Amino acid sequence: MPPQRSGVAVTETEAESATATSAQEVRPRSKLASTGEVIGLYAICLFGALAIAAALVEFASDKGSWTTVYTVILDGAVRKPGRWGLTLGVAAPILLVALGTTVSGRAGLVNIGQEGQLVIGAAFTAYVGTRIGGPGPLALVISLAMGVVGGAIWAGIAGALRFWRNVPEVLTTLLMGTVAANLVGWGLRHRSLLLAPPEGRANRNQVSQPFAADRHIPRVTLFGNDFPISILLAILLAIVVWLVLGRTVVGFRLRMLGRNARTAQRAGVDQKRYGIGAMLVSGGFAGLAGGVMLAGGDFGPYQLVADFGAGIGFAGLLAALVARQRALVIIFVAFLFAGLRTGSGFLRATGVSARIADVVQGTLVLAMLLPPAILYLRARRRAIAATSSRT
Repeated sequence: MPPQRSGVAVTETEAESATATSAQEVRPRSKLASTGEVIGLYAICLFGALAIAAALVEFASDKGSWTTVYTVILDGAVRKPGRWGLTLGVAAPILLVALGTTVSGRAGLVNIGQEGQLVIGAAFTAYVGTRIGGPGPLALVISLAMGVVGGAIWAGIAGALRFWRNVPEVLTTLLMGTVAANLVGWGLRHRSLLLAPPEGRANRNQVSQPFAADRHIPRVTLFGNDFPISILLAILLAIVVWLVLGRTVVGFRLRMLGRNARTAQRAGVDQKRYGIGAMLVSGGFAGLAGGVMLAGGDFGPYQLVADFGAGIGFAGLLAALVARQRALVIIFVAFLFAGLRTGSGFLRATGVSARIADVVQGTLVLAMLLPPAILYLRARRRAIAATSSRT
């Protein structure tokens, strides 16, 4: 019997046509088309941000013009001699922080205290690296390992409070970042902790003792660009994280915990064990980033100073969000964020004021955050529409 529509018989041809149309609507789009849409969305947002930045430079700066924005950012990031080496050096800690954020995020935890964990890791690295004896390379490895320990401890406190006292980790990690900054500042006022000896240091300078030359991270010179081998370590760790999260039982359990904690617990996943473990790994990556910044030489003369983090922790957090917690994609996003950072800094050298340069950098970062938000909202709207059509 043919289907009825408002009391009127529908022909078999019309029914088949309607079925074919419905199947076309629900048929998933090709992966190539989806990738093209994502790339196009990022391109539109990025060019829009560049247009806004150009307008800001044109109307709010006396010394710059809108034509300088595009060329200067590229020059400062990759084109000028030695610039892409600096960009690689800046990308290494951003990538490490983003990888840690991905691990905790896949477990359903919101760690936003990477800046504090990074600073604590740098403090641990500085304390051990300036006091331990032995061969320089061995001392460097031990110092960086202690940076991992410091960051892991700082994030582990928030994890313990989350799973044993039900305190939201998004709150504790943020507040502990402020505590970390003040704690390291206090340590830089005491000679027994982090403050350098008075010899060769101005009386009011609160800095740590610099690393010895044999404890610097080795650097590679390639095509006139100089960068630390820490970027190679960070890329290797990104591959390891990708394999662990996507190809192992541990990664599967972490993803299960992040998607539905109750279901994961019913399946035998120990929520406390894996949750605290994810926080420890996340903090460890941030602590390693702090150690790499200290011993790499791209963030100062190999010594700890006040406000050492320089926003790298937040940059790593944003890079993980932009990459949507995909370990291999984070490699390219970290380089992009590092390029925006070095390029915007180079913009100041053209006469554009520091505040305008900071606004330009913030506008470009915001442009990279818009596409994931738009894609999420669109996917959510489609899911709601598909659910309502079934009911």
